[in-house]
Amino acid sequence: MKTTRRVAGFLLVVAAFMVFEWIMLGFNLADGHPKAFYVVHGILIAVNLLLALVIGLIAWRFLRTADR
Repeated sequence: MKTTRRVAGFLLVVAAFMVFEWIMLGFNLADGHPKAFYVVHGILIAVNLLLALVIGLIAWRFLRTADR
């Protein structure tokens, strides 16, 4: 699959933003919620961090192959 450096850079920025956004959400969860609230949000955070990792790896591969 071919892509441009601009698209690869955009994907890398999106992945970095996802990591920042979900880590900040994890730190900003307030106390006093039921246990299910934390379980659901913990799962959401884990899934989104995994997606950010996959997007970041894809973008990194695109950037490396775009130089050739």
